[in-house]
Amino acid sequence: MRVLVIGGGGREHAIVDACARAGHDVLCTPGNPGIAQQARVLASAQDAPSLAALAQAEAADLVIVGPEAYLAAGVVDACTALGIPAFGPTQTASRLEGDKAWSKAFMTRHGIPTAEHRAYDTLDAALADLPGRALPIVVKDAGLRAGKGVTIAHDHGQAEAALRDIFSVPDAQAVLEDFMTGQEVTVLALTDGDRYALTPPSQDHKTIFEGDTGPMTGGMGVICPFPVPDAELQVIRERIIEPTLAGMRAEGLPFRGVLYAGLMLTPTGPKVVEFNARFGDPEAEAVLPLITSDLAAHALACAQGQLDPADVQFSQDASAVIILAAPGYPGEPQKGVPLGLPAAEDNVRVFHAGTRQGEAGLESSGGRVLAVTATAPTLPDALRLAYAHADRVSFPGGQLRRDIGFRIGLSPA
Repeated sequence: MRVLVIGGGGREHAIVDACARAGHDVLCTPGNPGIAQQARVLASAQDAPSLAALAQAEAADLVIVGPEAYLAAGVVDACTALGIPAFGPTQTASRLEGDKAWSKAFMTRHGIPTAEHRAYDTLDAALADLPGRALPIVVKDAGLRAGKGVTIAHDHGQAEAALRDIFSVPDAQAVLEDFMTGQEVTVLALTDGDRYALTPPSQDHKTIFEGDTGPMTGGMGVICPFPVPDAELQVIRERIIEPTLAGMRAEGLPFRGVLYAGLMLTPTGPKVVEFNARFGDPEAEAVLPLITSDLAAHALACAQGQLDPADVQFSQDASAVIILAAPGYPGEPQKGVPLGLPAAEDNVRVFHAGTRQGEAGLESSGGRVLAVTATAPTLPDALRLAYAHADRVSFPGGQLRRDIGFRIGLSPA
């Protein structure tokens, strides 16, 4: 099958890798230097009509859309209009991620457990409500912010500053929600809108510094599988995944693609932190190296409404992802930092997230630059292998967290 992957980050590199391992002819736009080692990278305008036209010109059998912004721009709709199967939700269905105020209201309508919350259309309304809210409080930008539009405020001044930042742009919306306690975990469902298959649960580490301190990032490291008891997984299926898919169908928005459920395992049961409409990043870099069946075949089946969940298979191994981020991230990341990668190693993949070819060779071009993924029979072994390889990367000033897995007592030592 000829597969066109849309995007150019670490998630898309992991998608390309999974498709290439299954023997498919893989194309990618805009791609990156790492992706170019496994796929034919194509130059293209990145708007929906241009991307659909590219897929048609290249006779793609399937398009897999990576980033959320492309879904919100209607790439799936444009491909479908040309008769090209595309893996991902439609523009309207992707609202489940792209509009957090709508998403929270959807959860309320369908009885899907989540934090108590309220959405605001104006800064004044949000500030008027703020003094009566218990601390800590979660402040969310209702729009797309690439995983960084969230502030956990421990005082009202911090919450006010976050709200003022959100409302500094026109037509903004904000959500204030109660802070939930427990282990945070991600469950991904590959779905044709009705049937679905769950990936192994994973856990990302969102803040820049050890101990879950510092500003929020797009994610600094992942462990997979995260140990979710079978009873809680069943609750996740019955009270979250299935009602969400049923609710989307009932509202005329059937959801096909990847339903990303960011969850909190609270003392009263699993609750939704947020929904995303695509593979997580860096969760994809942890989950997809474990898939032993054919990702592209599953994506095509989802796009055509024909998924057989029993076909989706994963290794019993564990994986660990260590993110190497640029100096200055998550503020103003330094670009153009030279990168030196160590020799390839069995059971280790280095996914390019923010790289480019400079005059002197490979260099950084974004905030999160590399995702080092290792697989092994156990999580401790995967972590040791991932850290050992990450430490051999030459990246002056590069940042990484050294406590990935700490919440369940894991250590790279």
